[in-house]
Amino acid sequence: MKMLVTILDDEDSGGVYEALHRANFTVTRIDSTGGFLRQGNSTLMIGADDARVDEAIALINTQCSPAIEPLSRRATVFVLNVEHFEQI
Repeated sequence: MKMLVTILDDEDSGGVYEALHRANFTVTRIDSTGGFLRQGNSTLMIGADDARVDEAIALINTQCSPAIEPLSRRATVFVLNVEHFEQI
C-alpha cells in the first residue's frame, strides 16, 4: 500500500480530485498554502495499492493544466510506503 501526497494549484485540485475519485482511489483534499508567493495550493492524500501508483500519477498528470513557464511544476507527488492503516 502507498500514500501519494500530492501538492498542486487550487485551480487543478477539483479536476484531479474528481478523476481520482471516479477511478476508485481514496482521496482526501486539504487546503494548503506554500511557495515563494504563498499562493493557494491543495494537498491531496491518495491511498493506492502498489500496482495502481502509476495509474494515479498518470491521472494527476492528465488533469493538471499545462505549465505556463518552462521547467515550472504543475504538481509535486511524494510516494510513501504505508506499513499499516485502519479505518474506524
